[in-house]
Amino acid sequence: MNPGLQRRVQRYGWDKASTYYETFWQRQLKPAQDLLLDMADLQSGENVLDVACGTGLVSFAALEKLGGNGRVLGTDISEKMVDLASSQAEGKKERRLRFERMEAEELWLENDSFDVALCSLGLMYMPDPRRALEEMYRVLKPGGRAIVAVWGQRAQCGWAEIFNIVDQYVASEVCPLFFNLGNPGMLRQSFKAAGYRAISVRRVFTTLSYKNEEEALGAAFEGGPVALAYHKFNEENKRAAHTAYLTSLEPYSKGAGYEVPAEFVLAEGSV
Repeated sequence: MNPGLQRRVQRYGWDKASTYYETFWQRQLKPAQDLLLDMADLQSGENVLDVACGTGLVSFAALEKLGGNGRVLGTDISEKMVDLASSQAEGKKERRLRFERMEAEELWLENDSFDVALCSLGLMYMPDPRRALEEMYRVLKPGGRAIVAVWGQRAQCGWAEIFNIVDQYVASEVCPLFFNLGNPGMLRQSFKAAGYRAISVRRVFTTLSYKNEEEALGAAFEGGPVALAYHKFNEENKRAAHTAYLTSLEPYSKGAGYEVPAEFVLAEGSV
């Protein structure tokens, strides 16, 4: 897939998902985001970059970790995600936190300007993840550190059939190699190729809990990476895709809802 086209798919897809994202994913992603922040071990006064920040879930939490000193810049390819995050920051009168629309593979930032770079579950969507890691490396000060979280192996993510199901109706082209970085050794290898040292990797198994069918469908189709393709469906195709996805989740049904297995992989590296 053409990298420029893939970036446009990402930009406008997450624009579509922006208003649903926190409703369906804030609770589900918390285990990965909490561990990412624990690994970051943010210190008072540090300057933090949050790449692929979305609506700012990690950005706001990072600012709290910094206490009264330090700053956070959140960047995202989606203008609507950035607008939502900025509105929240303005509402809270947070002057030490700002958001800008920016592509991760081409950060409009000065060299050696951040102490910490974070990227929570965004790297899988990028056409060139190594380039994104190199850009984080470039903007980090000597001794700075990057901490990244990605989804794990496809076989460990019970929701993974969503991509195949959507592609039966509309070519989503979300990310041809979405689960690649979750395979053993791949994230470490990417960090090493980008120049990082003292690399450590952690693999975490968790469960995505959905109270009912509506919640499972909303997360998959409205608030996630296939939102752009989904909005091109007619009503008949939407019903068929819903049925196919719920069928794929049947092994994980629990009462009226679902307990879906998932895996995250996190890596840390130093400059």
